[in-house]
Amino acid sequence: MTTMLEVAKRAGVSKATVSRVLSGNGYVGEETRARVFRAIEESGYRPNLLARQLATRKSQTLGLVMTNTLYHGSYFSDLLSQAAQMTEACGRRLLLADGKHSAAQEREALQHLLDLRCDAIMIYPRFLSPDEMDAIIDEQRVPVMVLNRRLRKHPSHCIYSDQLSAARDAVVRLIELGHRDIAFVTGALDSPTGRDRLAGYQAALAQHGIPASQTRVREGKWTPACGAQAVASLLQDGVAFSALVASNDNMAIGALKQLHEAGIAVPEQVSVIGFDDIPTAPWVVPSLSSVRLPIREMIQETINKLIFMLEGGELGTPARFEGELIVRESVAAATSNSGTR
Repeated sequence: MTTMLEVAKRAGVSKATVSRVLSGNGYVGEETRARVFRAIEESGYRPNLLARQLATRKSQTLGLVMTNTLYHGSYFSDLLSQAAQMTEACGRRLLLADGKHSAAQEREALQHLLDLRCDAIMIYPRFLSPDEMDAIIDEQRVPVMVLNRRLRKHPSHCIYSDQLSAARDAVVRLIELGHRDIAFVTGALDSPTGRDRLAGYQAALAQHGIPASQTRVREGKWTPACGAQAVASLLQDGVAFSALVASNDNMAIGALKQLHEAGIAVPEQVSVIGFDDIPTAPWVVPSLSSVRLPIREMIQETINKLIFMLEGGELGTPARFEGELIVRESVAAATSNSGTR
């Protein structure tokens, strides 16, 4: 294995000069710098990154903790893609650590990124509570930002979209169109997002004096199969509904297919709304109405705040983002012909 000293001899400079070139600290002439990089390329030298990090106290990396149960689906693919692109745009590299299946394992993933000396860390927690996240921010010297959770003690360290309000507004739109029998497919109820979206549905009904019927609620787990099964279950039980809201687009697409197979026209008989506005939502038939969440803007704000803290800035107000209902062909006003029978 080639050493830094061998690179220095090949370039005709001192080991200290090679170190200055690699760290970017101190002045080195352009001709000398070019000789060092040529020697590195010719020798195949790979710098000891950990040693460099110890010397410079910077790794030029941002960490992201996220449990592997969230990796699938367009929403999280978009989140990871945006995080990687924006980290690269700031001249850094994104490191992903798997939070696996418990709060303890999310903590282990965080510690792994700290051990790798990430300059700053983003956490998309599935299991850690807001109080635990507040405690982590108190404990760590490196900047930490939390995605998709509201924090009580450190509100400026979180970026979130108001899931409850977004779900409530989507259901209110259906009520304004004359729908009263509105079915709802939940996400996983061990997920804060799943619980908030269900609460938003319930809040919209209460706001308009519509009795909440548990028979119109079916629990799902975010997959198209869950959406299809929810519709099949509602029809099998003889539950009447003129509209259905699914807690994500994957389940909404499954619901659309099941309604089609049952001979129920969308939106003439049943209107359907999903969540997340995934790229395929405009391309299904009929095109799917969906609540769009500003993922790109949320990730950009998260990274901007981390960089701001790395540069010594003090955070101010918390960042809350709103969802927006994108109405497409799958939603129509209720008529005398609307509803399952």
